[in-house]
Order: sequence, then C-alpha cells, then structure tokens
Amino acid sequence: MTQLPGLLDTEAIRKDFPILDRQIHDGKKLVYLDNAATSQTPRQVLDVLNEYYEQHNANVHRGVHVLAEEATALYEGARDKVAEFINAPSRDEVIFTKNASESLNLVANMLGWADEPYRVDHETEIVITEMEHHSNIVPWQLLSQRTGAKLKWFGLTDDGRLDLSNIEEVITEKTKIVSFVLVSNILGTHNPVEAIVRRAQEVGALVLIDASQAAPHMPLDVQALQADFVAFTGHKMCGPTGIGVLWGRQELLEDLPPFLGGGEMIETVSMHSSTYAPAPHKFEAGTPPVSQAVGLGAAVDYLSAIGMDKIAAHEHAITEYAVKRLLEVPDLKIIGPSTAEDRGAAISFTLGDIHPHDVGQVLDEEGIAVRVGHHCARPVCLRYGIPATTRASFYLYSTPGEIDALVDGLEHVRNFFG
Repeated sequence: MTQLPGLLDTEAIRKDFPILDRQIHDGKKLVYLDNAATSQTPRQVLDVLNEYYEQHNANVHRGVHVLAEEATALYEGARDKVAEFINAPSRDEVIFTKNASESLNLVANMLGWADEPYRVDHETEIVITEMEHHSNIVPWQLLSQRTGAKLKWFGLTDDGRLDLSNIEEVITEKTKIVSFVLVSNILGTHNPVEAIVRRAQEVGALVLIDASQAAPHMPLDVQALQADFVAFTGHKMCGPTGIGVLWGRQELLEDLPPFLGGGEMIETVSMHSSTYAPAPHKFEAGTPPVSQAVGLGAAVDYLSAIGMDKIAAHEHAITEYAVKRLLEVPDLKIIGPSTAEDRGAAISFTLGDIHPHDVGQVLDEEGIAVRVGHHCARPVCLRYGIPATTRASFYLYSTPGEIDALVDGLEHVRNFFG
C-alpha cells in the first residue's frame, strides 16, 4: 500500500461510513470519488438523526411541551456548533437555509430590496468571476435584470487562476457587491481572498464568499476572511441534504430586509403591517429544516473531533498524489492548476477525444464513482473550449489505493476506446 506523509488513519475513519463497504456491479468495490458533489455520512451523524426522529421530533420555538422544548434546544444547539466551527462572533449571525444556493439567493434578494447604502440598482455594479458555480451566477443575473445593475466578472488565466490584472477596473466605486467562490468546484483553484477583499473594502463594496468547497475541507474562520457574508452547505461536509448556512455580519443582518415572509420571522402582525424578529430568525421563515440542522451539528462535531487542520493535510497529500498519478496517464489533461499548491481536492480533466460521459460510464462499470459534465460551471468549459470534464474529488476517507484504482480505470477506458 502506498504510504504518504500527513494521511489520516483512513482505515479507522472508513469504518464510520457504512456506504464505503458497498460492492456494486457484480462485486466491484465502491471507489467513491464524487465528494465535491456530496460527501458520505458517518454513523455518528446517522445515529443522531435517528435519535432525533425516535425521541425528540417536534416543531421548534413557542411550543411549551417537552418534545418542542427538546427539539428547539437541539436546533438552536446546532446553531451554536456552527458558529463555533466558523469562528463567528455571534450565534445570531448564523442563518440556516436549505442549501448554499438559497443562501446566495437570500443575499441577492436582500440587496435588491434594501435601502441605501446597500441597494443594488441601475446605477450600481455587481462583480462575480468566470469560475463560479451557477448558483453564484444566476441569482446575480436575475438581480441585474430586475434592477438594471451592471454585471461584471473576473476572467480566468490559462492555468485556471483568476485574472486579477484589471482588478481596479472590475471593482469600482459603483460596485455594491463582490461575490466569489473560495475554492472552485470544477478547477479546484483556491482563490486569493485577501486581494479581492482589500479592493472591495477600498470602494465600500460588500463581499460574499461561497465556501461550499472550503468548509468541508479546511479550517474556516469568517473573521479572518473579513467578508460580509459566507455561504456553505451541509451535504458536502458529512451532514444531511436540505441544510445550508449563511453567515452575515450582525449589523448588516439588522439593517437588511428579509427574503421570505411567514411564521417565526415576525415580531408582530396586523392586517395593515408587520414587524420582524431580530436576526437570525428574521431570515428563517416557516418551519425550518430542524432535523437537518441537528444532523449538521453532529457533522460539525464529527469533523471537529478529527480536526480540520488534519483533514486539510490529508487532502493535500491525497491531491498531490492524485495530480502526480493522473499526469502519468497518456492524453490526460488537467483543467485547472496542475500542482497541488493553492488548490482544493477536486481535479477535473479530459482524456484525449473521449467524451467525459463515456469516461464516467466505463469507470462506473469498474466501481469508480466520478462526476462528469459542466459541474454547474458551464462558463469554465466555454472558456477552455471543452464540452465537459471528468472530475474526481476527494475527502477525509479517500486513500492512495483509490487514486491507483482511478488511474487503472482510466487505462481501461483508453483500452476500451482503442
């Protein structure tokens, strides 16, 4: 077995994930390399979810019976855990959504309805990047169409980095919001937060960071990022689906209007007008994703017990090994940074003239799960003139042996297509 420095005890960790023992396609051992799409869930989180439904299930807040009080304590306890996990100054800055897409849409709509100085209108500009997930493109296109604001973006260099050479022309005095991904889901690029935030602060623009591909893989300190908002999702970090997070600075959350109206987000309601509850409840209309939040809290406990520094070191070692092995495959081209430095644990590639969908299907027959397509980042594919890519993405339970299996599988693909 290949030994790499910095690896976690994957043999012990993998025992926490029942699905990794699966065999598919007539006894092929599952090799799960689609973690950028969704991670697997450990027994520790599954047990917490089962216990919630078996012992505590009720609607939260306002209930005076035992189950309601227990469910509320678990739900709000999950908020405390997330706040500590991201080093938020206050628990009240943590808003639960159903995913990162909703978190990003929440901010876009708040700014469209806001009063000055935050309002986005026809005299203002919105800045994103060419490497964004569609969830951080479409909401801003919709806001631009609705308000007349000008949508601008940073382009990409040939090696998959952001081109910041014209940063002063892209982020100007008219810029109201700069929204960008911390780690790209298709290129794996780890973006230079400090330079972008510094320029945004110079012109008084707000900053929103999509940390969906960062929160599961490395320590995330929202205070150190110096952003105004940070979004991420639970299902990529050992948690359940249906739960996302938006962190925002307290003073902004107090000043900005709510996105959705309904129960729980109100203070008083009459037939003529309503007043709103303080944040975070102002932004959590209706019955929230209670069990999903509890599951996310359990996932935070699980990751924190292992240590995010250790997870980051493990993934760096795995990614470094994967880059090395993949570059040994004839006709394979990595789309994005071709080293393990300043990149996350997702590697997209093409394999000669073989369509990525064909690559993915043949790999699946060998038991290897990868992602193929645009990865909800079609502008990146257009930028590099490719129809799609194959993406392998790793996590705390990924092993060098799985990388070797991927490389062997790609050789099988090449042989299959002659």
